[in-house]
Amino acid sequence: MRYERSSQLFKAAQKVIPGGVNSAVRAFTGVGGEPFFVERAKGAYLYDEDGNKYIDYISSWGPMILGHARQEVVDAIKERADKGSSYGIPTELETRIAELAVSMVESIDKIRFVNSGTEACMSAVRLARGYTGKDGIIKFKGNYHGHSDAFLIQAGSGASTLGTPNSPGVTQGTAKDTFAADYNDLNSVTQIVQQNKGEIACIIVEPVAGNMGCVPPKPEFIKGLRKLCDQHDILLVFDEVMTGFRLAKGGAQELLGVHPDITCFGKVVGGGLPVGAFGARKEIMSCLSPEGPVYQAGTLSGNPIAMAAGYTTLKILNEDDGIYERLEKKTQYLKDACDNVLNQYDIPYQINQIGSMMSVHFCENEVVDFDTATKGNNAHFPKVFHALMDQGIYLPPSPFESYFLNDALTYEDFDKTAIALDKALSSLG
Repeated sequence: MRYERSSQLFKAAQKVIPGGVNSAVRAFTGVGGEPFFVERAKGAYLYDEDGNKYIDYISSWGPMILGHARQEVVDAIKERADKGSSYGIPTELETRIAELAVSMVESIDKIRFVNSGTEACMSAVRLARGYTGKDGIIKFKGNYHGHSDAFLIQAGSGASTLGTPNSPGVTQGTAKDTFAADYNDLNSVTQIVQQNKGEIACIIVEPVAGNMGCVPPKPEFIKGLRKLCDQHDILLVFDEVMTGFRLAKGGAQELLGVHPDITCFGKVVGGGLPVGAFGARKEIMSCLSPEGPVYQAGTLSGNPIAMAAGYTTLKILNEDDGIYERLEKKTQYLKDACDNVLNQYDIPYQINQIGSMMSVHFCENEVVDFDTATKGNNAHFPKVFHALMDQGIYLPPSPFESYFLNDALTYEDFDKTAIALDKALSSLG
């Protein structure tokens, strides 16, 4: 494939945008080389500025579950835009999407819309602290909840060690209230709770991890977190920014059969536009301003165009009884196709998959947490990534990101992907 135009655009972007990108993973740091620039997208496909076509397995990092430029969503955006792009005043549409979201997710009575998943998670933790009157939070290595200061913390030498900042600009004062535990390891969480009794406001977790590749939880892990929180008056916060309305109508919590106290949403809830949200039962949400003392606000929250895209997407998902089964079957087909190809080569690998999320890890051992995810032969990934991209297959440009399938993908796309993967692996030598 030719990438001349994209290369020119990237060089121009680097002069005026840090790293040439507005989100770090787009810079291809994890795979080397330069990113291509998208000109348009439709259905399951991306088209770049050089005229190349790609089968898209990131779906804008999750939200395009219906496929790109789904006509009903596009029409809703156009119709709403004709009435004005922003008011800073309530609209009926905000109530309609709130009612729909609450009806789909059993654990929430009320929901507050914001502008991003980062904002949702940040606000959820503030709400948990305000509701409980406690300061400590527990997060997990390999889980990503946005770039709010409280989440940019790495673990210390032991599970109960206070967190330390892993980004300049995050203060030690912020870090001291954040504890980092090991994903899928309930003992590491229990140890922190026991050594900090009465100090933990909430445990925030991706119920299905998507930022160290796709890593499903062990059943006893999620259920154990719920029990531990109940025993110690700790709020359980599910970061369903990736999984909400993607793995089931009610998200990962419906699939796993565990209800959190607070849920964070993003991605799908905005239908492709920048939207986040967080919801909980009535007594918790009533602590938010203007009802309660916990302050949270956003001038553009509930933007009418974003609400139109989100409402239309959720409505389609809610009314299409077969969509989640179709997505599951498609993802399983892709997994099996990749498995059949990888089996022919002397390369250790693991494939993790749940619902319409999936990832391939080049390692011998099962990938269950951040440590096992990092032990793979990630030198293979950049080579495979570029070999696939040159054949029109676009994966996330990092070995630590999940694939997100959309409903516009076809079985022919998966067969083409398997053939391309075979060619990519044969080129490794």
